[in-house]
Amino acid sequence: MNQDYIKPDNWSIIEEGFDATRVKSSESLFSIGNGAMGQRANFEEQYSGATFQGSYIAGVYYPDKTRVGWWKNGYPEYFAKVLNAPSWIGINVVVNDEQLDLYTCKNVENFRRELNMKEGWLSRSFTATLKNDITIEVKTKRFLSLDLDEVGAINYEVTPINSDAEIVFQPYLDSGITNEDTNWDDKFWDTSKVSHINHQAFIEAKTMKTDFHTCTFMESRVFINGKSVLIQPNIKADSNFALFSYAHQVKKGQAYTINKFGGYTVDRNHDKSELVTLAKKVLKTAAEKGFNQLLEDQKQAWATIWNMSDITIEGDVKAQQGIRFNIFQLNQTYLGKDSRLNIGPKGFTGEKYGGSTYWDTEAYCIPFYMATKDQKVARSLLEYRYNHLEKAIENAEKLGFKNGAALYPMVTMNGEECHNEWEITFEEIHRNGAIAFAIFNYYRFTGDYSYIPEKGLEVLIGIARFWQQRATFSAEKNKYVILGVTGPNEYENNVNNNFYTNYIAKWCINYTLENVSKIESEFSSDYTRIMSKAKLSNSELKEWKAVADNMYFPFSEKHNIYLQQDGFLDKELITVADLDNSQRPINQKWSWDRILRSPYIKQADTLQGFYFFEDQFTDEELERHFDFYEPFTVHESSLSPCVHSIQAAKLGRMEQAYEFYLRTSRLDLDDYNKEVHEGLHITSMAGTWMSIVEGFGGMRVKNDMLSFTPKIPNEWNAFSFKVNYRNNVLKVNISQKGTQFELEGAESLQILLNNESLTIIPNKLVAN
Repeated sequence: MNQDYIKPDNWSIIEEGFDATRVKSSESLFSIGNGAMGQRANFEEQYSGATFQGSYIAGVYYPDKTRVGWWKNGYPEYFAKVLNAPSWIGINVVVNDEQLDLYTCKNVENFRRELNMKEGWLSRSFTATLKNDITIEVKTKRFLSLDLDEVGAINYEVTPINSDAEIVFQPYLDSGITNEDTNWDDKFWDTSKVSHINHQAFIEAKTMKTDFHTCTFMESRVFINGKSVLIQPNIKADSNFALFSYAHQVKKGQAYTINKFGGYTVDRNHDKSELVTLAKKVLKTAAEKGFNQLLEDQKQAWATIWNMSDITIEGDVKAQQGIRFNIFQLNQTYLGKDSRLNIGPKGFTGEKYGGSTYWDTEAYCIPFYMATKDQKVARSLLEYRYNHLEKAIENAEKLGFKNGAALYPMVTMNGEECHNEWEITFEEIHRNGAIAFAIFNYYRFTGDYSYIPEKGLEVLIGIARFWQQRATFSAEKNKYVILGVTGPNEYENNVNNNFYTNYIAKWCINYTLENVSKIESEFSSDYTRIMSKAKLSNSELKEWKAVADNMYFPFSEKHNIYLQQDGFLDKELITVADLDNSQRPINQKWSWDRILRSPYIKQADTLQGFYFFEDQFTDEELERHFDFYEPFTVHESSLSPCVHSIQAAKLGRMEQAYEFYLRTSRLDLDDYNKEVHEGLHITSMAGTWMSIVEGFGGMRVKNDMLSFTPKIPNEWNAFSFKVNYRNNVLKVNISQKGTQFELEGAESLQILLNNESLTIIPNKLVAN
């Protein structure tokens, strides 16, 4: 049974009615962010029930020493943790000496929480009767500014309903915080100074080990019925805490309001000696604008984002809500302003996976950012890996590779491997292939080849060297094999000749050889520089080619399919349909030993290869492999339904494609995997976008042209999306009646529609 308390709505995530058992889930679902920082939807006021506090600063992390029973050579020394940062959102509310706490109130009515995705704000409203029988009405609204991305703003209003009351607002800063997940209960933060002046407070703190310096700041002002009142606060401060008390006698029916501005200045962006000075400057800007103007600016900033990235769906509110939630969270997590940052699997919504970079970025996120932003944003994501090339070479050296072979980490914050499960860290090496594929995919879509001679070829050479050294020549098979790996299906460890891994290894080598040749003939100065730096010889290129030309792929003549790995058919092949539902999800019900011996597939594995390289397989081959592998797939990875939705749509199986789409788009809203309280699945949200644009829209790049083979679920009347293809913004509207195109700009664009050439003229509706 999936959760179903989120109200269907085209533009908002809405919860009605207070239920303490849902608080942690809602803290995830209603999270807000602006690319530079983010926070779970914790209440501003005190809450004594179960809660998962979380405020996060982009790029600030802690290397938590790996906790294992025994050490293996080459093992990562730490697991990077995104840090729960000092909190600035807190506002205690005291009514006639009674603390407002929804967990202990006598009664809570009319509770409503809304995350308005169109305008980028979070609100709550409720009526509460406290233990002292005072009834109050509360309305709150907060957002993290996109324009002033070091600042967040809160408007918190309390109205006594049944009597006059003394109400005290106590805005505070707190650096005495801890992470939900920690290996050794280390102290992550060291607070150096707490200071305050007038209505402002500042906490200067640095992270242990990584030495990130931060200033957490706040400024508050209070109002009665919208009119400013000057109250000198009582101030309490200690070594980790600063609290201001604004007390006022409030008449029954009067609205007492506090505006609080807060946030972070960080030495990633500023000189550490200037953090307080800069915090004062940004507070001055925020205070001069005021809450209402900042909110108007927020609405405009989000309108600009939605103008390019929105997907509309007519006739299916839950599907519409799902895709907008995914697009909204992706933009809250990463906006492409800072090339040092990347997209963590949980974004700013939780601490699982460390907030670090995975292969998800290259495989799932880059297509979204390429098509909905300026291509510079996607290029920044590629450059992130180029900037970590030396670390990738070091990572490979630790495992015994040499001569500049590069193994990119499974998980990283700064280029070092920081994942600590051996079957993933050492064996899930296919991640190297996704990084090479992203370079190919970027050029294919944008037409911008310049990245490859400037930076990309060096990455490709390091990756090709790794694959050549990682392959083993089997005299028995007279082929090259790749032993002891974990494919995308993490429910299989230490297998030999995973089809996807072997296939992407062969492809990476061939793609690198192709680009070496192209750069030699067309970019001679870059070629000379790269060959000198990489010390690449013709004899080494021949060694690469020998591996690529003689790669082994396990194949079943009986089923006429590639096998996921050697020995897959030795398993007891019971399909998911015949698996007792009480055993699901198997990752929470079964032992790891039982999972490893089962045929069950966590996510697309062999089919991931068919997704990336579909041009190299026929539709008949895809159909055979889909029909064989999907029935064994439990879809217990957030990255699973999207690939299967795209492939089901390609095969014309729209009912199945739609079912997978709903699952990927509402994975968190409906909590399919029973884990939303830990945070959202941010990187898989890009897969949801792909399900519509590549799946139902059938968008591809063919023969250097944008191509569409549109299909539409029966449940929808129409859907539309925009893509920025080589600086041409094309709007595509697909309905049950046909397809329409609109092109912004000055030049015509030739596309393929159902494999037929079509010329789109700017600012003119082209219907088919």
